[in-house]
Amino acid sequence: MNDFIVEKLKKEIEKFSQNAEVEKVGAVTKVADGICEIDGLERSMMSEMVVFSDKAGKTLAETLANPDAVFGLILNLEEGSVKAVILGDARKIREGMTVKSTGQVLSVPASEGFIGRVVNALGEPIDDAGSIKAKETRRIERIAYGVMDRSPVNTPLHTGLKAIDSMIPIGRGQRELIIGDRYTGKTTIAIDTILNQKNEPEAERPICIYVAIGQKASKTARIVNELKEKGAMDYTIVVSASSSEPAPMQFLAPFSGVAIAEYFMEKGKDVLIVYDDLSKQAVAYRQMSLVLRRPPGREAYPGDIFYLHSRLLERSAKLNKSLGGGSITALPIIETQEGDVSAYIPTNVISITDGQIFLNSDLFNKGLKPAIDVGISVSRVGSAAQTKAVKKVSGKIKLQLAQFRELEAFMQFSQDLDPETKASIEKGRRLVEVLKQKNGNPLGFEKQTVAIYAAINGMFDGVEVRNVVNAEEKLLSYIENQKKDIFDAIRKEKDLSKETEEKMKMAIADFKDTHGELFTIK
Repeated sequence: MNDFIVEKLKKEIEKFSQNAEVEKVGAVTKVADGICEIDGLERSMMSEMVVFSDKAGKTLAETLANPDAVFGLILNLEEGSVKAVILGDARKIREGMTVKSTGQVLSVPASEGFIGRVVNALGEPIDDAGSIKAKETRRIERIAYGVMDRSPVNTPLHTGLKAIDSMIPIGRGQRELIIGDRYTGKTTIAIDTILNQKNEPEAERPICIYVAIGQKASKTARIVNELKEKGAMDYTIVVSASSSEPAPMQFLAPFSGVAIAEYFMEKGKDVLIVYDDLSKQAVAYRQMSLVLRRPPGREAYPGDIFYLHSRLLERSAKLNKSLGGGSITALPIIETQEGDVSAYIPTNVISITDGQIFLNSDLFNKGLKPAIDVGISVSRVGSAAQTKAVKKVSGKIKLQLAQFRELEAFMQFSQDLDPETKASIEKGRRLVEVLKQKNGNPLGFEKQTVAIYAAINGMFDGVEVRNVVNAEEKLLSYIENQKKDIFDAIRKEKDLSKETEEKMKMAIADFKDTHGELFTIK
């Protein structure tokens, strides 16, 4: 570095240290669109909390005690002034108002008391169930854990969805993107995954956090109600920044969610966090950035929009044993327009995550739910985090589906098919039917193992295509009631032994004998 610059820096540092007790009080000089410019806070830092108050006390504590005080978050450090976003009612802020610096980076409270509650982006309860006691706080912004602090992702996180657990398995500590057009079932996959954690043993059950970003309040209320009805709120936290809230709150909500998640991860627990959805957070950040006069880039997003999502998603990790072995598994959701995954925000998030589940609107309209496009969807962790039982039975499933899709496309141009091709298409149709699942009905991995095994080995070949779903349900019900030891063995071993496989074959054969009316095709 230039010697002149070094000497100048030394003098500036010396001058700064002599004047360490600079008064941390400023005044609002301009306010508009939820953003205000403040003079007098020369010692402020990025992401610092400030307090606006008409009745500013002599001390910061007195100012914070004022019920009319409004918080702000510093996001621009400029020569002679700072710019902050207002985290509250912007109508209360006016020019000349006193602003006090807190000296603290924005933090949210965190404790076990958050489980089962609905909170806003600042960690304040909004479910009319009283206050939440919290002795600890977590910074909303922090550097993610480094490579040496992490361990490989090798423990499965079961979604309860056959199509995902068999072909696109997710591991604890992974970041798996759910991407697709509006109304293709993205949120449904995330909620079913939360509901499925009830099928896990209590000791292995992750804490679930659902972050609603820019969603309709009515949709969030419906989701909370569903989670309560099915007993999933016992291990779930909902962080909500609805579409009616200011852009800063929508921008902060995912960071607040992951800060609360880190509290549990650092205590050695597993956490599943859903960001629904990050495209709305990107829009909120773009809105804030344009008002803050940051230079716009592609599609008017600021240049650091990639960094916004990367520093959020990098905080998902599986820690090594010396740090407690906890994990955060992230399911970010991104909405596309007309299936365009090459747009700016989708490509950004695809490059940050460890795989994506792509939902196809054409498949959805055909009645295939979940509407997962197996050709584009991928898990970069893959079978390393797959339960052995599911792995054994689903090895051929992706190949068979791919062959079926090709043959199905070919069949549109040719009616004269040889018997072997016809048989392959018929088997593919039944396999597709088995992969269908009703909303809010996730299956434990032991039930998935039986269903997929039966489909792969042609056990449903004698069933009409339209009756396959019904036949599968009856098969699982039959084993649950008559041969429960099969499910118990798979659940206990998390593997499929030869002995259990033989029992399963016999159980399916018995089922076919007792339910002959389902097997009408000869």
